[in-house]
Amino acid sequence: MTRALIVVDVQNDFCEGGSLAVDGGGGVARSITALVGTDRCRGAYDTVVATKDWHVDPGEHFADPAVGPDFVGTWPRHCVADTAGAEFHPDLEIVVDEVFLKGRHTASYTGFDGGASDEAVALGPWLAARGVTEVDVVGLATDHCVRATALDAAAAGFATRVLVDHCAGVAPESTTAALAEMADAGITVV
Repeated sequence: MTRALIVVDVQNDFCEGGSLAVDGGGGVARSITALVGTDRCRGAYDTVVATKDWHVDPGEHFADPAVGPDFVGTWPRHCVADTAGAEFHPDLEIVVDEVFLKGRHTASYTGFDGGASDEAVALGPWLAARGVTEVDVVGLATDHCVRATALDAAAAGFATRVLVDHCAGVAPESTTAALAEMADAGITVV
């Protein structure tokens, strides 16, 4: 069995002070750094990858300023490509094997929509080519992009775990619902 860690969207705009901040985002960056360390969690991970929201022109994903966001399908401007808000939080100090950028021209919540920096390879085929059969998912936010990435990982046939101590959600109700949905999909919530 080959296990990978997928670090989802631990970016400045999703952490305290960002345009779409999640309470505890900076703490998640620090907890993931402590989890991974310099030895990939004492060798538990053969591969470590990360995803980033990387919006160039995501269309209606960004709310019309005159109307404002509904926080369901429209959002404040966030993680605009090549801005400080799209960069990883400075406390996320890990070495990753690849970064998968998602949402360039559409709304995207799952890392499985993302392409490697050169856009030639998507996350699922990239993991499969390395013999990965199991994934752990961590990051931001539990009830949005962590949820979507974990569900897609399980649907793609990877044995999937979500490590909740290394995640933060937007709201208690939606986080609880997301965790239940993931468990119902056969995902191990640890």
